[in-house]
This record gives sequence, C-alpha cells and structure tokens, in this order.
Amino acid sequence: MKKWQCSVCGYVHEGNEPPDICPVCGAAKNMFEEVIEQAASQPEPTLKEEKKGEKPEVKPPQSDYMRIYKMITELMSRHHAHPISVHVPNGVVPLSVFFILLAIMTGNEHFEVAAQYNIAFVLLTMPMVLFSGYADWQNRYKGAMTNLFLIKMVCGGIVTLCSAIMAIWWLVDPYILEDSSSHGGLFVAVSLLMLAAAGLAGFMGGKLVFKD
Repeated sequence: MKKWQCSVCGYVHEGNEPPDICPVCGAAKNMFEEVIEQAASQPEPTLKEEKKGEKPEVKPPQSDYMRIYKMITELMSRHHAHPISVHVPNGVVPLSVFFILLAIMTGNEHFEVAAQYNIAFVLLTMPMVLFSGYADWQNRYKGAMTNLFLIKMVCGGIVTLCSAIMAIWWLVDPYILEDSSSHGGLFVAVSLLMLAAAGLAGFMGGKLVFKD
C-alpha cells in the first residue's frame, strides 16, 4: 500500500493513488507526494552525495526591506505568533456578545460599557491576527489557496469588519442598545455574525492542526 503526503498541510493518505482533494486542507491531487520509506539497512545519502553534480540554485538578490520582512515573518511562524494572537480576540468576542445581550436584557449601562471596551479591544488585535495568519499561510502552507484557507480569510475579514462597524456605530449612536433605538436588533445581528465567523475560523483552524 502506497503512502501519499499532502505537501501543503502534511496529511498522509494510504492508497494506490492520492485522493482527488485533501480531506484536511482541500489541496488538489497534484499537491500530494509519494512517501518512499527507505530500508533500514540502506545508508542514507550524505549531503555531499546529494549535491554532487547539482548546480547551485541562483536566487535573485533581495532588497533590505524584503530580507527584514522575510526574517520577521519566518520568526513569527517559528514561534507560533498566529495561534497565540488569535486566542485573544477568540476569547473576547464571545464575552462581548454576552455583555451586549446582558445590557439589552437588564438595561444596565455597565454591561454596555464593558461590551464597548471589548469590541474596541477586538478591533485593535485583529491586524496582528490577520498578518500572522498570512505569514503562516505563506511559510507553512506555501500560499495554497484552498477552500479551507479561503474560509479562514473570509472569516477573519468578517470579524474585523463587524468589530469596526460596531465600534463606529457606538460612537455615532451611543444609545443603540436602549429600547428607544430602532436599530438595536440589527446591531445584535452584526455581533452574532462576528461571533459565528470567529467560531468557524477556529473550527477550520482545528481541522488544519489536528488533520481530521
């Protein structure tokens, strides 16, 4: 039985042929590489033997900006900046929605103030989440544009957009959650959309990490 490994996410498939689509990340069939297991008695080729007769790869010169950018993004991927940063808004978003619902049900303005600060905090943290996610996508997953990564990108954009809309809306209409406001229901709907997008992004990230 042959083994095939997805070159994007590392998923290993057993069968005579690779699957048409990776069940984890959605990469196409041509992104799979056959895993060839060497016999234990067969010595592995040394680095000199592998490079013997090969012409050194000539890379185009990079600008100082690109070298610094590459160094920073590689460090971010190596030290897991994206999973660390994404836990911050993913924890605060549900709390924000919870405070919004409490403010509506109880009429207590303190819950509304807490929700306002939480939404502002989510908005401030999203640029780091998006940038670190982009760095991981480029460095770890070769920038493969599959359905999984597309969904994660769209969800990240929705969370950012919804938090920005809510923060600006609160500045324009500080009494949006009061009974006298006619747009309170729409405001809550935006917050629930933000929560759903954050949850879906986390779910897709879990599929990618645990390969299920």
